[in-house]
Amino acid sequence: MLHNPKARITARLTILLYLATLAALLVSTFYPVQVEGVSVTLMLSVKLVPLLAFAVPVFRGHNRGYIWLSFVVIFYFTQYVVSSWLSEGAIVPLILAVLTFLLFTVAMVHLKVNRPQPVTET
Repeated sequence: MLHNPKARITARLTILLYLATLAALLVSTFYPVQVEGVSVTLMLSVKLVPLLAFAVPVFRGHNRGYIWLSFVVIFYFTQYVVSSWLSEGAIVPLILAVLTFLLFTVAMVHLKVNRPQPVTET
């Protein structure tokens, strides 16, 4: 539920970053090389299912869903910052760290912008 016109912009940005993060996670499964001896289905489910659980709240603009999405995205961000550091700046973990940072930030801005207006008595 969107409470004002600015919330529409932040909601669309959040959806865009959410989809970009999912796409980057999908691509990073196969690029630069696919891990040998590990089930692709298992890898994709471990990477994507925690985020896919928030698809409905993100697309509907539910504030509680955005809050919980932000909690989960923090774990992804932490993982990819550490991975980027240990790989000495490899491009895939760096892109994922930036995408998750932006997703978290825009989701938080959306929550700030999309607060319900207090009811005033006259």
